Amino acid sequence: MKDDVPNLTSYSDRLRDEANTDLADVIAEQSEPTSKTQIIAIYGKGGIGKSFTLANLSHMLAEMGKRVLLIGCDPKSDTTSLLFGGKACPTIIETSTRKKLSGEQVEIGDVCFKRGGVFAMELGGPEVGRGCGGRGIIHGFELLEKLGFHDWDFDYVLLDFLGDVVCGGFGLPIARDMAQKVILVGSNDLQSLYVANNVCSAVEYFRKLGGNVGVAGLVINKDDGTGEAAAFAKAADIPVLASIPQNDDLRKKSANYQIVGSKSGPWGPLFQELAQAVMTAPPIRPTPLDQDGLLNLFDSKDTGGDFVLVPATDADMRGSKSAPKPSLEIIYDEV
Repeated sequence: MKDDVPNLTSYSDRLRDEANTDLADVIAEQSEPTSKTQIIAIYGKGGIGKSFTLANLSHMLAEMGKRVLLIGCDPKSDTTSLLFGGKACPTIIETSTRKKLSGEQVEIGDVCFKRGGVFAMELGGPEVGRGCGGRGIIHGFELLEKLGFHDWDFDYVLLDFLGDVVCGGFGLPIARDMAQKVILVGSNDLQSLYVANNVCSAVEYFRKLGGNVGVAGLVINKDDGTGEAAAFAKAADIPVLASIPQNDDLRKKSANYQIVGSKSGPWGPLFQELAQAVMTAPPIRPTPLDQDGLLNLFDSKDTGGDFVLVPATDADMRGSKSAPKPSLEIIYDEV
């Protein structure tokens, strides 16, 4: 994969101080995304179902004969949990720290595991209150490079990123042209579409600076048929790759860590259609919405979209102390 991965050279030099760098100063290098390996970053609000979507998508891609690597880039380290039946996957950062203390080197078998033809690993992150998640992502990619990332041979590398934050390490696939395209996971709720719109804004920003990353489309998860997510995709000028229904069978199987993205199951055709869309969808330059545009996707009774801002006054701020105090300003008599 050495010649297939765009702009991934010298992580130690290029990315070590990324968390301290204003992304406005990071201009993506221009290059055409013509590599054999498709590197796809998946973004979505925490809890929206990225792990469910990715585990089943990656499993289906493998069933279709593709070599797939799934990398969890969320500090929660739950991307691979469904794929591995609920078992926690040792993270690269945690394993590296432990091995370093004992004077050992990290081997690929320590951090990468496989199921159904899918290879998967978790970058991990710092302990709560003990570090920056974005810097942890940067450090994790540095360790991946040492493990030989450039030489790996895969058809698809899927990166699961927390969409609530698109700065620092979490914004690397977009800011550094690490991926060719982005997939958004959202639902018919304002908060998940707010996150999806933020990612579209980040993509558009770096495209203006010469970047190549585009949005392949939106996966609507837990679709209850109300239509807000589809309306967002239309307004942002991106396609809907698949609509995964809000279904009790899917909920139960996901909760029990069961893979449904298989040709042998009833949900196979849905995930096969998603896999086909992911493989062929081009990277599109999105049209992000402003806040009012997002609110207008929903009924104003549900969002308060018809609320009118009422300016506060100085008297409001002073409250019981609203009596004016003598001014210290020197006033000169008019001549």
